[in-house]
Amino acid sequence: MNEKQKTEFENVLVTGGAGYVGCALVPKLLEDGHNVTVFDIMYFGDEWLPDHPNLTIIKGDIRDTQALARAFAGIDAVLHLACISNDASFELDEDLSTSSNLDCFEPMVTAAKDAGVKRFVYCSSSSVYGVSDAPDVTEDHPLVPLTLYNKYKGMCEPLLFKHMADDFTCVTIRPATVCGYSPRTRLDLTVNILTNHAITNGKITVFGGTQLRPNFHIQDMCDLYRLMLKAPHEKIHGETFNAGYQNKSVADIADIVRGVVEAEFPEKAPIDIVTTPSDDNRSYHINSDKIKRVLGFEAKRTIEDAVRDLCQAFRDGKLPNSMGDDTYYNVRTMKALNAT
Repeated sequence: MNEKQKTEFENVLVTGGAGYVGCALVPKLLEDGHNVTVFDIMYFGDEWLPDHPNLTIIKGDIRDTQALARAFAGIDAVLHLACISNDASFELDEDLSTSSNLDCFEPMVTAAKDAGVKRFVYCSSSSVYGVSDAPDVTEDHPLVPLTLYNKYKGMCEPLLFKHMADDFTCVTIRPATVCGYSPRTRLDLTVNILTNHAITNGKITVFGGTQLRPNFHIQDMCDLYRLMLKAPHEKIHGETFNAGYQNKSVADIADIVRGVVEAEFPEKAPIDIVTTPSDDNRSYHINSDKIKRVLGFEAKRTIEDAVRDLCQAFRDGKLPNSMGDDTYYNVRTMKALNAT
C-alpha cells in the first residue's frame, strides 16, 4: 500500500466484521496496514477475530444510528457487510429483517457521510436477480427479487447512490454465493452444505439440482474488498459490480464436492448423491466481466479449492460437531438467541 492510500483510507470500519466473511477479511486488512474497527452485534461471538493492536471491536447494532455515528468518527472508509443474511433468515421475525436490512440503511449512509467518511462500499447480493434464463446476467439486468432479502438488498442500492458526492465515493458489490473455510464458517451455503454432508454423513442430498448458482471463494471476496480500498474514485464511484466466478447447477456442484471429498477422504467413498424436490427456484448465471474490464479483477480460486479448504479444516478438527452446533447456521443461531 503506498503512502497516499494508507493516509486516505488508514482507518476502516467493517460492519458485520465478526461474521463469516468479516472474520476472514479483517486479518487481511490489518496485514495491509489499516487500522480496523469492527462494528457487529456479535450474534456469533467475537472469538474469531485476531488479537491485534490496530483492531478495535465494538459490540453494536447497526439499527442504533447514534452508536454508529460515534463509531464513524475518524473513519476513512466503511465496508458494510452486516445484514440478516440469506433468504432462509426470513423464517425469523420479518420486522428484524426489515429494520436491519432496509430501514437503518440510509440513516447509516448519512451518518457516515456527516462523519467525514470518504468511501462507502455496500455488499449487496447477486440474489437480487432472482430467476433469470438469460445466458449472462449483467449489472443492467432487471432485479426480480423472490424474497424480502433479495428485495431489500436491491432497494438499498439507490439509497446509497442518492448520497454520493465527489468527496464521498459510493460503490455497490453484488457477490455470488460465497464458499470455503473461514474462522467462523457458515455451513448453510450451497458448497459448504454439500461438503459438510459428504464428509459427515457420507451422502449428499440435492434439493432440485437444475438451479444455476454463481459461486465465489471467500478469499477472492476478501481480495475484492481490499481492492475497493485501493481502486481510484473515478473507476468505482456510483458503480455496481457483479462479483462471482463459476456458475454451476446445484447438481454439478454436488458432483464436484463428491469428487474432491472422495479424493481427500478415500475411506468415505463411495459417496451417494440423492436428489429430492425443492421449492427454492432461485436460478441465475451472473456475468462478472465488468469488474475485470474496469478494475482488472478476476477470481483465482475454484469451487474445488473451497471444498479442499473445508476438507482440511475438518481434518484439522476446526469444524467440530458440524451438524449439531448452531454456530455454523445463521437461522438456528438467531432462533436460539430469540433475536429481535
